[in-house]
Amino acid sequence: MLKFGQKIINRGLMRAPDLRFAGAASLRVGEGEVAPPSGLDRSDVEEIWAKAAGMHDSGMHPMVSMCMRYKGDIVLHRSIGQARGTEGAGPVMAELDTPVCLFSASKVVIAVLVHKMAEDGLIDLLNPVSYYIPAFAQNGKANLSVYQLLSHRAGVPGVPEGTPTATVFDHDATVQLICRQASLDNDGRIVAYHALTGGAIMAELIRVCTGLGVNEYLDQVIRQPMGMRYFRYGLAAEDQPQVAQNFTTGLPNYSLLGRHLRKVLGSDVENVVRVSNSPQFLDAEIPSANLYATAEEAGRFFQMLLQQGQWQGKQILSPLTVFHLAQEATPPQLDKSLMLPMRYSAGTMLGGRRVGLYGLNTPYAFGHLGFSNILCWADPQRDLSVAVLNNGKPVIGSHLKSLLGLLYTLGKACPQRRDMTFWNENMGHFSQRKMKEAAMQAIK
Repeated sequence: MLKFGQKIINRGLMRAPDLRFAGAASLRVGEGEVAPPSGLDRSDVEEIWAKAAGMHDSGMHPMVSMCMRYKGDIVLHRSIGQARGTEGAGPVMAELDTPVCLFSASKVVIAVLVHKMAEDGLIDLLNPVSYYIPAFAQNGKANLSVYQLLSHRAGVPGVPEGTPTATVFDHDATVQLICRQASLDNDGRIVAYHALTGGAIMAELIRVCTGLGVNEYLDQVIRQPMGMRYFRYGLAAEDQPQVAQNFTTGLPNYSLLGRHLRKVLGSDVENVVRVSNSPQFLDAEIPSANLYATAEEAGRFFQMLLQQGQWQGKQILSPLTVFHLAQEATPPQLDKSLMLPMRYSAGTMLGGRRVGLYGLNTPYAFGHLGFSNILCWADPQRDLSVAVLNNGKPVIGSHLKSLLGLLYTLGKACPQRRDMTFWNENMGHFSQRKMKEAAMQAIK
């Protein structure tokens, strides 16, 4: 038995690390928290945090860090627990500025970079991927478009079983491997979550169309203009000692569940966690899986999207680009990788009209899930952006009640707007004058 916070965890049943820093003693509260604007009470915020902290108290998440903005204001910015070190191995308390790997929530960022290239006329999302990367045409993939790649319909959801882990750290080798694969459907009619493959091809598109590496382009169009400290793929050597360590927690993933997870992740959960803590992973640029950020930075990024591309007077993206990013690309249907009904845009996971990834009644919400309980999203109907970061990697565990309670409480506390026409009021309208100005700029 292991005492964690106020709970007793049966370590014979649940995997949970033995931690020195746990519970309220490790709580950190951001100085920037403000009183909630109208429509949300302080008691609502405390109830929301109680659910988030409950994920930590369950023993499944050694640390939880959360940043929530409502109507543009930070109303909740807190962290709790232990970032790294177990059983005498130099335990370190989690801080508000502890960088955390976003895992698959990284996919929204690489997708935004592709949309930014489209905004600047560097790529056409309806063109075939093979127009830019000729090798992608192998084995019948010649007609699959960039848009289909963004919406998990390129038919290359994973790398072949038995692919060495080192291949994932080699961009060129990964791209060549993906290009040689056959598609599940040459017309892009099958939705199948691309865990690692989509990001590698998007990074290659960025290299081809801009001449820049993915971190160079990210730094140019998002990280520097938004004043981010981390928010990059991989971590610089001097920042690696501060990173949150990932832990294997929860019930062991046996039998059918274990086999399914190996298919989606490309490896078993234990190995994914081990690799994610390795120096090679920290040094690498894996656009689908290893963007590092604080909860505030991740929330800042989604707040920028919520504000239709604007951040502190800077237009990071055009409102029309954000619309393209968040617009439904596939109605809810069975994802042949996840074997769950999913609703995608060209770059994000979308909420649901009744129930969805971000709770009840979230049809306009867009964001992404990260392995395994990282959640980052924006909900324009509620004027809400949220980043929930953590470093436990349970699939089934004692945290689930708190996680579901967090999503329910957020939805209940933040009222929905009925009229969503405001969502396109800043996009402007087509005019011949604008077309002539764009043409003249292109000539210059």
